[in-house]
Amino acid sequence: MAKQNFAVPAAYWKAISENDATFDDQFFYGVRTTKIFCRPSCRSRVPNKDNVLIFKNAYGALAQGFRPCKRCKPDGLNLPADEWIEQISNWIDEHFTEPISLDRLADISHGSPYHLQRQFKRLKGCSPLEYIQQLRLEKADRLLAETDDPVAIIGRLCGFPSAPYFITLYKKKNGQTPANYRKSLRGANEYGNSN
Repeated sequence: MAKQNFAVPAAYWKAISENDATFDDQFFYGVRTTKIFCRPSCRSRVPNKDNVLIFKNAYGALAQGFRPCKRCKPDGLNLPADEWIEQISNWIDEHFTEPISLDRLADISHGSPYHLQRQFKRLKGCSPLEYIQQLRLEKADRLLAETDDPVAIIGRLCGFPSAPYFITLYKKKNGQTPANYRKSLRGANEYGNSN
């Protein structure tokens, strides 16, 4: 179970931030934002101290709904690949409009970029970045159909880094520019309303 005080003792924080393996048998730490728990020696990115909870053992972390880190495998526990990839997919579904790289996904999920890429493609049939693009393009289709927002604004709202990139990718994947797609929808609606 998590210790009741939310303040991380200074010695524990030092062990976490320095990846000190001598503390591995003394405690585990969980990160509230990712719901992942690690050994103090874990080489993943140092979390925000305010998001850290301390656990006496791995079972306490599991009881609080935390999952074991793929990188440091606390207590030898490991999440099955399909569950791991599903959790990553769920995270992407909520954050796809943010800048996301494979390295960022690997950091968040406490795995290696290579392993993440390989497992994701095996289970989802596409790479994580292709999955993100698909979500962004689907949102763009909805916004083009439902709003009068300029194409550049829609691209930004969907997470594309620039309007030219958005337009180029959209045309490559859909065979027409976002503006032409919108025009075709409006023309179809006008035609449908005239009958």
